[in-house]
Amino acid sequence: MRSARRGKRTSAAEVTNLSQHGFWILIRERELFLPFAQFPWFKAAPIAHVLNVEMPSPNHLYWPDLDVDLAVESVEKPEDFPLVSRKLPSKPLRAKSPAAGRAPRRGRSGPAER
Repeated sequence: MRSARRGKRTSAAEVTNLSQHGFWILIRERELFLPFAQFPWFKAAPIAHVLNVEMPSPNHLYWPDLDVDLAVESVEKPEDFPLVSRKLPSKPLRAKSPAAGRAPRRGRSGPAER
């Protein structure tokens, strides 16, 4: 007896397993691991949001619930795509000089005007 032929895959990308360290995603015929250390957008996300992945093109992954876009190549070789966007500490746009905020001096003239 022969088994029936396999059906067509319904999704080009599928999250197959989650752990405290990251998750595995099946992309076509390959399974890749996304560690939370390199892909921090997923760490605190609800599981349902991580599972909801789309593949709008052969080299593009998209998580609509999280608004996260990733190139498949960045999952395959994360070391080639270091995180460069980090939250910077809040600081004023311009540093104030010590004299800033003081009222101008009046009355006495400076040394060159005496």
